[in-house]
Parts: sequence; structure tokens; C-alpha cells
Amino acid sequence: MDLVQFQKDRCKGCELCVGFCARGCLGMSDELNAIGYRYAKLVNPEKCTGCGVCADMCPDTVIRVFRKTKKVKSHV
Repeated sequence: MDLVQFQKDRCKGCELCVGFCARGCLGMSDELNAIGYRYAKLVNPEKCTGCGVCADMCPDTVIRVFRKTKKVKSHV
């Protein structure tokens, strides 16, 4: 699973998430979504740290960010 997921059919293609991604993880699709806009997508998932800036910048809240969790050893 990618760290970033998009509700592509709600994206209006404003590109704010793309512009604010400091690591260059996001880009715009060449395809149109259900409402006629090019939608944002993860183009470099290996660079994504899950920082959440893209989700914070999205005015339509179409982005969900997940973080990887580390397993902690039990001292039992």
C-alpha cells in the first residue's frame, strides 16, 4: 500500500499538493477523472516519507496519508 492515497474522482486538479511536496513525490495524471480534471497522483512513492504536507494543502481533502509503524520488541 502506498503511503499516500487519493480520491481521484474528487480532485479538482489545483496542483497545490504537487507544488508543496518538497521531495517531488506527486504529479498530475494525463487522464481525466469523473468530473473532467487531471488528478494528482503519487509518481515517486519511494521518495515519500508520509509527512502529510500534501494532505494539509489540499482544499478538497482528497488525500489520505498513512505512516509506517515500527514493531516494538516485547520484553516479556
